[in-house]
Amino acid sequence: MRCDIEAAIYMPLIEEVGTVPMERYATGAEIFEHAKAIGRHFGLYERSLFQTKVDDMRWDDVAGLWSVATNRGDRILARFVCVSQGPLAKVKLPGISGIRDFKGRMFHSARWDYDYTGGSSAGGLTKLADKRVAVIGTGATAVQIVPKLAEHAEKLYVIQRTPSAIDVRENSPADKAWFSSQAPGWQRKRMENFLEVVSGRPVAENLVGDRWGDLWLRFGELMHQAKGEGAAADPHAAMQQSDYEKMEAIRARVAAEISDPALAEKLKPWYNFLCKRPLFSDEFLKVFNQPNVELIDTDGGGVERITADGVVANGEHIAVDCIVLATGFDVGAAPHKVGEYRVTGRGGITLDQKWDGELRSLHGTQFSGFPNFHIVGGTSQGTTAFNFTHTLLMQAEHAVAIIAGCLADDVHSCEVTREAEERWHAELEAKHVDHQHFYEECTPGFLNNEGQFSDKPTYVGGTYGGGPLEYERVIAHWRQQDMQRDTVVTPRASDAA
Repeated sequence: MRCDIEAAIYMPLIEEVGTVPMERYATGAEIFEHAKAIGRHFGLYERSLFQTKVDDMRWDDVAGLWSVATNRGDRILARFVCVSQGPLAKVKLPGISGIRDFKGRMFHSARWDYDYTGGSSAGGLTKLADKRVAVIGTGATAVQIVPKLAEHAEKLYVIQRTPSAIDVRENSPADKAWFSSQAPGWQRKRMENFLEVVSGRPVAENLVGDRWGDLWLRFGELMHQAKGEGAAADPHAAMQQSDYEKMEAIRARVAAEISDPALAEKLKPWYNFLCKRPLFSDEFLKVFNQPNVELIDTDGGGVERITADGVVANGEHIAVDCIVLATGFDVGAAPHKVGEYRVTGRGGITLDQKWDGELRSLHGTQFSGFPNFHIVGGTSQGTTAFNFTHTLLMQAEHAVAIIAGCLADDVHSCEVTREAEERWHAELEAKHVDHQHFYEECTPGFLNNEGQFSDKPTYVGGTYGGGPLEYERVIAHWRQQDMQRDTVVTPRASDAA
């Protein structure tokens, strides 16, 4: 597995830790090694309880502490709590009829069974040499695992509901000399530059220069051209033209890499670029030229049912030994749902009750009734970005600054007010960008709630409409100017006396 965001901006704290990525786009194994290096660098192994699950958190108003129970029988008293499950932690299984009837081996891609396949995350799945394998899904996971499966499976069936938009990755070895020559602060500068590019903002230099920014660079060129010609620039028309040109280039790549023209047509995406998460791979398309790989295109229908010994798609039964579910995650779920723990705030109100119905928060990170409690990585009423670790950085720094202020002032508890939540709700409404019409024209996927618009806002539509760069400025301004207005702060007993 390999990240599709450049390692130099995706891997957090590499400047502080001194990690030099091996390649421009890091593998999951390398990212994990870097995470462990962070732990060693900051002494987290001596001060953390890794491999420990939180079951319950309760606020004690008298003590001004959270009582945290774990699966190891611990009861920890904490002055502050930060939760950070992220939006991609809870796997999603497909609701396919007969899924429990399959007698072969079935697993989700995030729960890989190496005992069955052999090998490791690097490949070498040699135990599949006599196996017929079906992969359900052609999204961000499938483009990474299909080439590895195709190397070893006797027969590989890739079952496609909708073709993905797959651009080139252009991976390469990292330049160690470049990393060592950078001035202090280079990583943050590069991260911000990338976010400016993919937010459609003009930049003096595109520092990352990858395929993520193509669409917005095309858009900027069209707007600049119109301005130079003295014409009234229509941003919507310019974006649609940019989108069409981008997708035409992606479709042309499919035609160039697939030897069978009829097969190539089935692999060409026909929708707008941002209808689905854009994908990047140098290997995926080519595997369909292999004789042991077969695309099962269901023209949007998906798998009809699963039987004891295979799958049914397009009315035909396909016998397989193994099914790999590349079906993604429950994106945008509440943190306590993802983490499977209970949070009880002031007055016995649970976070589940707070989240139920019409959610109110401040910045998507704090809630009235839950003192000294912070969410990091919150997208609902917060923000998100293609480079998600940048989102984490924004909200982590926000939480750290608030907690540092509380510690400096010896605060017993700090809780946002309901009035602050209502003000933020009004700001969200004012800044809301209506993506519904755009997503209604898209094929079902996690970005549009599988086409179910009435249940909840779309993944992007539920975030702050001003975008992540503006969001970061908003929360920084709030800490400096409005925090006192929007919080109820209780001093510690010694100060109150």
